[in-house]
Amino acid sequence: MQRVSPNTIDPGISLAASDNELKRGLSSRHLQMIAIGGAIGTGLFVASGGTISQAGPGGALVAYALVGLMVFLLMQSLGEMSAKIPVAGSFQTYATRFVSPSFGFAIGWNYWFNWAITVAAELVAAGIIMDFWFPGVPGWIWAGAFLVLLTAINALSAKAFGESEFWLSLIKVVAVVLFLGAGVLMIFGILGDNSPGLSNWQNREDVFHGGWVSIISVFMIAGFSFQGTELVGVAAGEAKNPRREVPRAIRSVFWRIMIFYIGAIFVIGCLIPFTDPRLLASGETNIAASPFTLVFEHAGIAFAAALMNAVILTAILSAGNSGLYASTRMLYAMAHDGKAPKIFGRTNPRGVPMAALLATAAVGLFGFLSAVVGQGAAYAWLLNVSGLCGFIVWAGIALSHYRFRRAFIAQGNKVSDLPYRASFFPIGPLLAFAVLIVVIAGQNYQAVVAGHGAEILSSYIGIPMFLGLWLVHRFVTKSKVVSLTEMDLTGPKDVDEAGV
Repeated sequence: MQRVSPNTIDPGISLAASDNELKRGLSSRHLQMIAIGGAIGTGLFVASGGTISQAGPGGALVAYALVGLMVFLLMQSLGEMSAKIPVAGSFQTYATRFVSPSFGFAIGWNYWFNWAITVAAELVAAGIIMDFWFPGVPGWIWAGAFLVLLTAINALSAKAFGESEFWLSLIKVVAVVLFLGAGVLMIFGILGDNSPGLSNWQNREDVFHGGWVSIISVFMIAGFSFQGTELVGVAAGEAKNPRREVPRAIRSVFWRIMIFYIGAIFVIGCLIPFTDPRLLASGETNIAASPFTLVFEHAGIAFAAALMNAVILTAILSAGNSGLYASTRMLYAMAHDGKAPKIFGRTNPRGVPMAALLATAAVGLFGFLSAVVGQGAAYAWLLNVSGLCGFIVWAGIALSHYRFRRAFIAQGNKVSDLPYRASFFPIGPLLAFAVLIVVIAGQNYQAVVAGHGAEILSSYIGIPMFLGLWLVHRFVTKSKVVSLTEMDLTGPKDVDEAGV
C-alpha cells in the first residue's frame, strides 16, 4: 500500500515521520461511489417533493438542471487541481497556495465546521428515523449508537471508510434506479392503475408554477441537495492512483447524478400533481411525505414506507460517515499547514488521524445532545451557519482554480501537461463563481424584502463568520495574496515521483 507524505506547505512544522502519514487505500470504485453518494441524500428522497410543489415540475426541473450545470463546472475545476495536487487538505490547501494563507485558513475552518455540524444534524435525523420501527426507544440512544459506529469505521482505515461508503452509496443508487424503472413503467401504464401519462405537463402555468421567482427559490434548495459532490477532492488525498482515478470519477459522476436528479423529478412530476398536499409536508425525515414513497405506493408496493425508511436511513448514515471523514482530513491537513494545533496532524499506524477524528466526533456528540435537551434555537443557528459554509467553499474552489491555471501557464507550463484539464476555462470557474455569489446573496431574499431582522441574521450569519476568520488571520499574520509566479504547484512527493 502506498503512503502519502503530509501535504505540508510550511516545512517548519515538525512531526515525526511515523506519526503524520495517511495511507492511500481508496480505489477507483470507492472514489466513484463517494462522489455519487455525496450528492444523493434526503435532498433528493424528501425535499424534491417540496421543490415540485413550490415551482411546479418544470420549474423544479429547470432549477436542478441549472444547479447541475454549475456543479459540473465546479467539479471540472476541482478535478483539474485534485488530479495535479491530490492532497487531503484539498480546498484549504488550494486556497492557501493559490489565493492567500488567510483565505485558506478561513476556507479550511469553514469546511471543517460545515461537516462537523452536519454530522450532528444527521445523528438527530437518524434517531427520528429509527422511531419508525422502534417507537418506544428514545432517539438519543440511536444517535449515540450511530456516532460510535461511524467513529469506529473511520478509526479503522481510509479503506474501511471507502468500503462502507461504497455499500451505503450503492443502496441509494439502487433505490433511485428502481424508482426510475418503476416510474417509467407507471407513466406508460404498464405498472399500477390509472396512469396520468404526461397530463401533469400540459398546463404551462402549472408546469412553471410561480414563474422565475419560484425557480430562483428552488435554485437555492437544489444547491443544498448537491452539496457533498466535492468530497471526491478530499478523498483524492488517499486515492491509490489519483492521477488516473480522480479524472475518471469527475468525468462520469456528473452525468450519473444529473440522470438521477433530472430523471427522478421528471417521474415525480408525471405521477404526482404539484398540488398534492403531501408534497408540502416539511421535515427531512417525513417518510410518508417522500415522493419516492408516494410513487412506490402507487405502484402497489405495500411496504413502500418501510423500504424508503431504510433507504433514507442509509442516506443519513452515508452523509454522517462522509462528513466525519471529510472534516477529520481537513483538520489533519490544517494541522500540517500550521492552521490548527499540531496534535491533529498525528496519525496512528493505520494512517488515521485519531485526534482529529475524536475532536470532530465530539462536535457531533455536542450537536445532537444540544438538540435533545431542547436548545433548538441555538442548534438551528448552527445549521444555518454550516449550510452557507458549503456554498462559500464552492466559491473558494472556483476562485482557486482560476488562479491555479493562470499560475500554471505563468510558470512556463503547458496546459497539455495537466493530468486532467477543465474544458471550459476561464468561463467555467468564473461563471460558477458568479452563480455562487448570487446563491449566497439570495439565501433568504424573502426575509430581506420583508425586513425580518432576526431571520436575516440567522440566514446570513455564515458570511460575517467567514470574513471574520479571513480578516483576523490576515491582520495577525500579515499574509498577502500569493503571486502567480510564486505559487507552489507541486503535488505530494510520492505521487510526483511515481508519475501516476
